[in-house]
Amino acid sequence: MSDKRRHKWLVVVDDTTEVRLALRFAARRARNVGGRVTLLRVIQPNEEVQEHWLSVAEQLREEAREAAEHLLSDIAQQVQQETGLVPELIIREGNSKEELLKLIESDPAIRILVLAAAPGPSGPGPLVTALAGQMAGNMRVPVTVVPGSLTNEEIDELT
Repeated sequence: MSDKRRHKWLVVVDDTTEVRLALRFAARRARNVGGRVTLLRVIQPNEEVQEHWLSVAEQLREEAREAAEHLLSDIAQQVQQETGLVPELIIREGNSKEELLKLIESDPAIRILVLAAAPGPSGPGPLVTALAGQMAGNMRVPVTVVPGSLTNEEIDELT
């Protein structure tokens, strides 16, 4: 496998609508330059569960993991249909920013992080704000921020 084939474009999959734009951008760029796509879904743990609710918390954790698996499977199928690429799927539990940074540090094949910025007055989102702003100078990989106001056609023109 060539070095470029091992290069990964990482997309953090959350519940926003603009994540589909980041995914489209990353998948098309990876296809066009011979890379791969990695999808990361981070499940937020519920750490404030009292002891007598542990079985409920465990059931909720399992349901969250199943929902994450289902979401990533659906998105992976979309990526494969549109680009022919089979993405790598990763599910982690914890703080989104911390888990993302751990993954980037542990996988040298990740070469670009692609995030989508939410359009509108509320700002681009906490992950974009932290990683493309405050921490951008300390990242090991470039961060590509896809504006949430772009259309699929505009993304296709860019890639």
